[in-house]
Amino acid sequence: MKTSVIFSTYNSPAWLEKVLWGFFEQTRKDFEIVIADDGSNEETAGLIERIRKEAPVPIRHVWQPDEGFQKCRILNKAIVASTGDYLIFTDGDTIPRNDFVEQHLRHAASDQYLSGGYFKLPMDISKAVTHDDIRSQRVFSPAWLRFHGMKVGVRGLKLTARGFVSTLLNWLIPVKPTWNGNNSSCHKALIVKVNGFNELMQYGGQDVEFGLRLKHIGVRPKRIRFSTIGVHLDHARGYATDEMKQHSASEIRKTLAERRTRAPLGVDQYLNAGQLAR
Repeated sequence: MKTSVIFSTYNSPAWLEKVLWGFFEQTRKDFEIVIADDGSNEETAGLIERIRKEAPVPIRHVWQPDEGFQKCRILNKAIVASTGDYLIFTDGDTIPRNDFVEQHLRHAASDQYLSGGYFKLPMDISKAVTHDDIRSQRVFSPAWLRFHGMKVGVRGLKLTARGFVSTLLNWLIPVKPTWNGNNSSCHKALIVKVNGFNELMQYGGQDVEFGLRLKHIGVRPKRIRFSTIGVHLDHARGYATDEMKQHSASEIRKTLAERRTRAPLGVDQYLNAGQLAR
């Protein structure tokens, strides 16, 4: 099964490089990376060109001009540019554990989407993470985090659980599975069927709304938050406005009330657009 990993970025080359290092350490290498770039400047393009030389997997770069927060739009373009039959979504600020792709593919099913988890890091530790920390996987070690001054507690189970333990925790801890933009996946055909992401939405609930439309066509969510994990690097959200959030909430209400199965403005407008990736 051909697989594409899609994640968005915007003028955060330091974080993007750390995320790419994480994907270079994956136990499986039979996937491509599609970077959905929502208007970054040439520093990001330069990083991608440089890091391609050391990449063990293909990297596609899909860029659009900066017109404010337009994540749904660039994700739709990245979906069209991807060559995979199965699409894994994360974010350009989430470093994946080395079995991230492996676990998504192990749990993949034709009638489900997968809902994974993440572990938030504070800004000081986000900045402290090095290439060697990712290569050695100690960034996923509770002991390493405590050494850097972070209180981990039982949350550390998300970082270390594997095999039977992760399966048991997925079942025991009843967190409602939703489409999580930094750790979710499903077959591309299902994404096209619901017309991708709703471009009428900007910040606030766009992932939830997408997951609702999948549910409306009968796609069931499966919780794998303890099976596949990424550490989330801290960042500001200056792009989010109350107006965006209110409009997005209105779109979610419409999707629920009308039981929408397709985005009113979605991926179909790009399906015959030709080459979208660099």
